[in-house]
Amino acid sequence: MDNNPTGFSEIVSQEEWYNAHREFLKKEKAFTHQRDALNAERRRLPMMEIKRPYTFEGPEGKTTLLNLFEGRRQLLLYHFMFAPGVGGWPDAGCVGCSMFADNIGQFTSVHLKAKDISLVFVSLAPLANIERYKKRMGWTVPWYSSSGTGFNRDFGMTTDKGETHGISVFLRDGERVFRTYFTSQRGTETIGNTWGFLDITPFGRQEKWEDTPEGRPQSEPYQWWRRHDEYGK
Repeated sequence: MDNNPTGFSEIVSQEEWYNAHREFLKKEKAFTHQRDALNAERRRLPMMEIKRPYTFEGPEGKTTLLNLFEGRRQLLLYHFMFAPGVGGWPDAGCVGCSMFADNIGQFTSVHLKAKDISLVFVSLAPLANIERYKKRMGWTVPWYSSSGTGFNRDFGMTTDKGETHGISVFLRDGERVFRTYFTSQRGTETIGNTWGFLDITPFGRQEKWEDTPEGRPQSEPYQWWRRHDEYGK
């Protein structure tokens, strides 16, 4: 008689469980190494210089793509679907994008800043709509409006079929800005945390074990980690 609850996996002894677990861990470790290799390849992708000037509206007024870096070298920009035609409009943004935002920890930006990275959201919605929704959801990530600009269409976020989402990664060299990476759809599912964000940047985690192009910043593993209120001490 099968005493397994409906829909459950096979029930086994402790020894059988550990054996199965050990074998699966080997596959997980192999997958981790494959992911590391993919991240190394991503850091070597070619870059595209952004030459067209873009102006966004934020809480402090008009600003530029360069200013979104806040003086840091790297920028993570999430293209948040919040526009006419998107479910929830005009009071709420895309439910999927909202789940992505919920996955970002309260202090994720603090750890990213320690590695020279800024994180922002950009949406086509007017700033007033953004500010109301941001307050409702309790998010702290800086959020800017691209309303009235060609930014969304130029970056493929607004098409004849409607709006879409994604995350663009940028690198700054002085006043020159380069787009280094973009992903969308299920590609964003595992990114919304400190490690996932670091892995898609051109500098990566900046630890010596990484396979990264010569000349990019690297330090001893784990040494840069701090409690979020201890950076700068």
